[in-house]
Amino acid sequence: MHRFDIASLSAAPWKNGGGVTREIVCSPAGAGMEGFDWRVSIATIDKPGPFSAFAGVDRVIMLLDGAGVRLRSHDGRIDYRLEVPHAPFAFGGDVALDCELLGGASTDFNVMSRRGRLHAKVRVLREGGDVAPVGRGLLLALAGRWRFNDIDCEPGSGVWWDGEIRQWQATTSDADAAMVAVRLEPTATP
Repeated sequence: MHRFDIASLSAAPWKNGGGVTREIVCSPAGAGMEGFDWRVSIATIDKPGPFSAFAGVDRVIMLLDGAGVRLRSHDGRIDYRLEVPHAPFAFGGDVALDCELLGGASTDFNVMSRRGRLHAKVRVLREGGDVAPVGRGLLLALAGRWRFNDIDCEPGSGVWWDGEIRQWQATTSDADAAMVAVRLEPTATP
């Protein structure tokens, strides 16, 4: 189990100069962009341009703050306005997308999982409760103060784990609380 705080993560600029990424977890460690099973990051987008395509990867993106972006595929199958905070949007990472700013810079939460190995389920919770056991996952406080078992988390901080079944009790007493729970489950084989 690993604790993290977004504010303390180092920022890496995108190759196209359109933003920066703060990686929370990439598993297995040191796998790089071609070999990961799952990856979670926070990205700040401050210029329009292409989104990187990742063959064999499924993605979930969620606006954290800012005006948001419009994502459009070249073939017209995807035309999505990511403008509502804390609303996950899933799409295939194979698809080349163009990104248009809907206002100024925005920040988003990104989950990528290797198709055929893992499937990511991303949901936002606004009140406490049990988080079902899973061997890989992440909990991030988005708004309000949270307690994940015995770990206190302020907005922008959380925990992730990989390889050990964990069950969490998430509690908050804040009326405006929100957290994101990411479950990474093995892909079912036929």
